[in-house]
Amino acid sequence: MTTNVHTVAQTGFGTGTNELYDRARPSYPAESLSYIRQLTSGTAPVNIVEIGAGTGISTRALLAHPEWATSIGALRAVEPSDGMRDFWTKTVIDSRCTIVKGTFDDTGVEDRWADLIVIVQAFHWCLDHAKALAEFARILNKDGAVVLLWNLDDREAAGWVAQAHDRMKVHENGTPQFRLNLLRQMFSTPEYTSLFQPHEEKEWPYHVLTTDQFVTDRVLSWSYITVLPPDEKTKLVEDIKSILERGDGKTWISKEEGTYQHPYKTLALVSRKK
Repeated sequence: MTTNVHTVAQTGFGTGTNELYDRARPSYPAESLSYIRQLTSGTAPVNIVEIGAGTGISTRALLAHPEWATSIGALRAVEPSDGMRDFWTKTVIDSRCTIVKGTFDDTGVEDRWADLIVIVQAFHWCLDHAKALAEFARILNKDGAVVLLWNLDDREAAGWVAQAHDRMKVHENGTPQFRLNLLRQMFSTPEYTSLFQPHEEKEWPYHVLTTDQFVTDRVLSWSYITVLPPDEKTKLVEDIKSILERGDGKTWISKEEGTYQHPYKTLALVSRKK
């Protein structure tokens, strides 16, 4: 099964990286979770498959959201990383939720079980869109939908965000990145249009309280950064420190406490089954 997972994702999200990932990555705006709930407004309780569930950041956000807390019938999480699955198991405490090893094109879920497939901060890692789409269509019921959700850095909102991102991407080394827009090409393929309706998009501005340490930890949590040699990682941290000290465009929350806004755009892409 691991052959269906990008090699950088296998190593970069391996055991030992997950606590940092969970600590450094933000949750998701309440408005985005309300929007997802509205997609299944006529269904209760809702059966959810969450693919690429990671350490459970988005799972916990759904469980804590007032519109979702009592609406979930069962949530079946699927995650290829052993380390992330182990962390998820320790942090998601709800009898309705389970997690198994799996991938976008091999979920182990039975036919037409899911009302909703949720994939958060993960689908850019998909290696074979056609196989994944076939799997999604197989496990969704007739009125089901797929939601792809990302928190994306808002480069235009602050200079330091763009500068930090540009410094990081030097190390991408060909790994899949959402900003490359490869994903949107999927929506015009025959494999997509034969199974799903034209996709819908929704975006929200999202500002998260952060500090220089949180920003640095988030940089270090990226899979292609975790696999860097120590000397390259040290140089990256030094450069990020310089960018943050310069602080172009920082919107301070408390300068005395060193807290400021990290601007994101949260993007949802929705595909309803035909």
